[in-house]
Amino acid sequence: MAADPPAKKPQIDQRPFLEATSEAKSRYGRFNLAVIGNTGVGKSSLVNAVFQRDWAAVGKGLPVTKGVRYYHDDSLGIWDIEGFEIGSAVPPREQLRDHLKTIEQHPRNEQIAVVWYCVKANDDRLTRADIEMIQELDARGLPVILVLTKVDWERNALKGSRRPTKGTREFIEWLENPVDESGRPITIPFARVMPTSTREKDGKGTGHGLGDLVAETLALSPADAKDAFRIAQRLNLPWKREMARPIITGAAGLAAGVAATPIPVGDALALAPIQLGMMGRIAAIYDLELKTMMSAGALAQLAVQISGQALARSFLKLIPGAGNAVNASVAAALTVAMGEGWMRLCEQVHTGKLDLAKVGDAWGEYVPGALDVVRKMAEQRVGKKKL
Repeated sequence: MAADPPAKKPQIDQRPFLEATSEAKSRYGRFNLAVIGNTGVGKSSLVNAVFQRDWAAVGKGLPVTKGVRYYHDDSLGIWDIEGFEIGSAVPPREQLRDHLKTIEQHPRNEQIAVVWYCVKANDDRLTRADIEMIQELDARGLPVILVLTKVDWERNALKGSRRPTKGTREFIEWLENPVDESGRPITIPFARVMPTSTREKDGKGTGHGLGDLVAETLALSPADAKDAFRIAQRLNLPWKREMARPIITGAAGLAAGVAATPIPVGDALALAPIQLGMMGRIAAIYDLELKTMMSAGALAQLAVQISGQALARSFLKLIPGAGNAVNASVAAALTVAMGEGWMRLCEQVHTGKLDLAKVGDAWGEYVPGALDVVRKMAEQRVGKKKL
């Protein structure tokens, strides 16, 4: 008796993945940060620590005007503005005013959301030029975080906590209640002062104060730029999970709708575009550019792995009550399990633990198994009972 011909792999269109990624990137937009400070203050190290980008490699950094450069990719724009040019006949406020006028002529998606005004912690005092420039930024309605860079920290051995050394603490105290040489109060309109370091004193480690800086930047960001910042930054993974989970829930609802009337396994390819779209949107949240870093063939293979795992008869037979058809409960649970598996994989790529070029090969380790789907079905039933 002749052997059965090998099963033909389903032909899955990967366009829903690419289109969903593109739509999500367009909707979230780009976060634009102005970083102001003189050469050597540590601006580049600070950006690299928070966004995990060498900003010289973020994109084209051609000078916009003297003292101003703009670097950007899809999710992040950096306005690098030099501090006051010593010896210039133009007052610092006017120098900065001219720079800001130049920036204002750029498109809306390049406008500044938040300013990091960077000063080395061992400077001890702000110069008159610094104060005038911060006042100019405030007059333009731009939220300013005064970032103290290259801070030395002392450790409390009993509590395990750290705080800036005495000199820096005294600088911060002065900043919170600034006075001039005569003891008269000065207005320096920054929102917060944030002590930071990108490395330990010995040059190792990841530094301190960066998580607080990220949290404060998000708090000061305009409402329409908050999600763009959550995507651009690389320090806070929970923010990205919070953005991804509603997408997973929405996709599960769509999948349940498709399978409201149980659909035969052979017709269940209708779930693939929903699941691929979900995955594309999650990829955008983790700032992964799969279109340019994976070949079209690799993306197509990824789509086949998804649908092949999702539609295998042997897989469905392991799920109580599923039989040979996909019902709403199975479709929703499978989509949730798949979304969470994909989210975990994206986190591995995002944190550098997995090479993006190997995503297609690694996906098999994150594909949901029967127990994952059964668990999600049980969670759905428990959730309905609570309601």
